[in-house]
Amino acid sequence: MSEARGRLRATFEEAVLPPLVAVVVALVAGDLLILAYGQAPGAVWRMLLEGTWGNGYGFAQVLYKATTLTCTGLSVALALRAGLFNIGAEGQLAAGGFGAALAGLALPSGTPAWLAVSVCVLAAMAAGGAVGAVPGVLRAKFGAHEVIVTIMMNFVVLALLNYVVASKLHVPETLHTSTVRAGTVPRLADTVAAFHGSAANWTIVIVAAVTVALGWFLFRTKAGYELRAVGLQPMAAEYAGVRVGAVWRRALTLAGALAGLGGINFVLGYKGYYEEGFTGGAGFLGIAVALVGRNHPLGVALAALFFATLSQGGLAINAMVPKQIVEVLQGIVILAVATAVPEVRRLLVSAAARVVARPAPPAAGGSAA
Repeated sequence: MSEARGRLRATFEEAVLPPLVAVVVALVAGDLLILAYGQAPGAVWRMLLEGTWGNGYGFAQVLYKATTLTCTGLSVALALRAGLFNIGAEGQLAAGGFGAALAGLALPSGTPAWLAVSVCVLAAMAAGGAVGAVPGVLRAKFGAHEVIVTIMMNFVVLALLNYVVASKLHVPETLHTSTVRAGTVPRLADTVAAFHGSAANWTIVIVAAVTVALGWFLFRTKAGYELRAVGLQPMAAEYAGVRVGAVWRRALTLAGALAGLGGINFVLGYKGYYEEGFTGGAGFLGIAVALVGRNHPLGVALAALFFATLSQGGLAINAMVPKQIVEVLQGIVILAVATAVPEVRRLLVSAAARVVARPAPPAAGGSAA
C-alpha cells in the first residue's frame, strides 16, 4: 500500500503539480496586472469565463482553437519524448494546410464526402510529415541539430508556399487559393444551434481520435517504447539494440504529420481554402502546450483547451483590460511550468546549496591559511 501511495505521489509531483502551480502563479500575476489597470480581478475573470465557457459561441471558438493547438502540441510532445526539440511545427502546419487544399482542389466535386475528407487528411499529414522528415534525416545521417534545421525549415516552407500561392494558385487580388471542390468538413453549428457563427468543425473528432491513438502508440507498442527509451538515454537504447537514427527519423516525420493534421481545421473546416499566414503562431504556441501538458497526449489536449481559453478570453476582456495581458499570462505559465518541474527544482536547490557552501574569499590584505 505504501509503495502504491509513493508511486501515486511521485506521479502527482511530476505530472500534475507543475501545471497546477503554473496556473496558480498565472492567476496571481494576472490579478496584479488587472489591478494595475484599475479593474477588479474578479470582474475580469468572470467576463473571461462568460466569453468562453459561458456561452455557446465562445465555447465553440475555444474548441476550434484548441483543435489546432492540440495538433501542434502533440507534434512537439512526440519529438520531446524522443529527445528532440521540434520548433518546426509552424511550417509543418502550413504545409499540411496546403496539402489538404491541393487535394481538395484536385478531387472532383462529386467525390463522396467520406472519401474526400480521408484523402485530404492523408494529404495534410503526408505534407507535414515530408517537412518533418527533412530534419529527421539530417539529424540521423549527418548529426545536424534539429533545432537549427527546424527553425530554418519554417522560413523555407512558408516562403515557398507563399511563392507558389502568389504565382500559381491565388485568386486575383487575394493571398489565398481557390475554394476547394471536395473534402470540406461540416461545422459543429450545423448540429448544435448554440454554436452558430463559430468556426468549430468536426475536425475535432479526428484530432481526438489521433490523440488517443498516439497515447496507445507511445505506451502500448514496442515502437513507442523504443522512442521513449531513446529520449531518456540514446546510448543505452543503442546498446540494447535500438536503431537510434531510425527512431529519430520516424519521430520527426510523425511529429510533422501531427502538425500537418492541424491544417485541415482551418482549410477544410473553416475557410475552405489555403490562405497565407493562417497558422498565426499556432506552431510556436504548440511548444508551450507540450510543456504544460508534460508531453502526454491527454495533458496536451487539456493544455490546448487552457491556452485556447486564454486566447479567446483575451477578446472577451478587451473592453476592460488590454488583450495583451493574455499573452503575458501565457509566458508566465511557461516559466512557471519550467520552474515547477521536479527535476528543475532539484537543480535549483542543488545550485543554491553550492553557492551557500562556497567559502568566502579572504579579506583584503590578509593571507590565506
